[in-house]
Amino acid sequence: MPDIDMTVTADDGTPLAGTLTLPAGPGPHPAVLLLHGSGPLDRDGNTPKLHMNLARPVADALAARGIATLRHDRRGTGATPGDWRAAGFTDNRRDAAAAVRTVADRADIRADAIGVIGHSEGSLHAMALAAGTTRTARTARTDVRAVVLLAGFADLGENAFRWQGRSLVGSMPAPVRLLRRPLGALGGQILARVKKTRTDVARVAGAKVNARWLREMLAHDTRGDLAAVDAAVLAITGDKDLQVDPDDLKEIARLVPGGAETHRVDGLTHVLRRDPGRPTLNNYRRLLRDPVDPELLDLVAEWLTRQLAGAACETSAGGRLTSS
Repeated sequence: MPDIDMTVTADDGTPLAGTLTLPAGPGPHPAVLLLHGSGPLDRDGNTPKLHMNLARPVADALAARGIATLRHDRRGTGATPGDWRAAGFTDNRRDAAAAVRTVADRADIRADAIGVIGHSEGSLHAMALAAGTTRTARTARTDVRAVVLLAGFADLGENAFRWQGRSLVGSMPAPVRLLRRPLGALGGQILARVKKTRTDVARVAGAKVNARWLREMLAHDTRGDLAAVDAAVLAITGDKDLQVDPDDLKEIARLVPGGAETHRVDGLTHVLRRDPGRPTLNNYRRLLRDPVDPELLDLVAEWLTRQLAGAACETSAGGRLTSS
């Protein structure tokens, strides 16, 4: 399973440094683009302070089934130049579209068998890629055949952001929960201030924030993309996800033409590890010491094999994933 250093040239000429993992054996191979969540994430889904370590297990699981995986460093992270705080939500989306076109143009990749796996913010861009809303008159058409949405929402971005705020406060100790109303009012004031900004970066409550990214994300409604999806869809959210409403799985299945396969997974958190106890943000560092949930990886890899490789799925030795 060789790793190849690969550069994706963004629409504005920025070189996005990445890695392509190819399966053993002769090509051309089906391929999947892996898109991570929000923030200064490198190609493995890691920040200097928090390591998601999502890319390698995904690439290994797919390569074992004959599928290649491409992932890239975000602007201003890893080996990609730029400032991640100055990159907008729409910049990330255009970069994802450029990555799909680049991998599809390779002779060792099947252009008719391209998929996308998106986690958190990445799932929102996966929806757009599957809907074709990233195409412009000057870009070549590349069809995405299958998308996997890990912790994606079906709503206006601002509504999803407010749900996340309520959920996170509700997971905190009792003294903090008692302050839910004043904290909610403060959060509303901060959002109002951000929406009035006109710069890429702004100071909010004394901290630098990616203001353009937040403005664009708050205004984006994923339901339009979901209703226009022209690909097979697998949507997975854990029932202990504090950052995305698991109930949105029902809306995803309703909106996607032809429906979507959805799984609300018992005990799974936003960081794609299971938590047997009461989920809180403070548990993330402990959970991230463990690998990505292996049953989740099996489900994703087997589903993509059916969609992209056209091969019969082998039953995982680890058993079936438990969902509700």
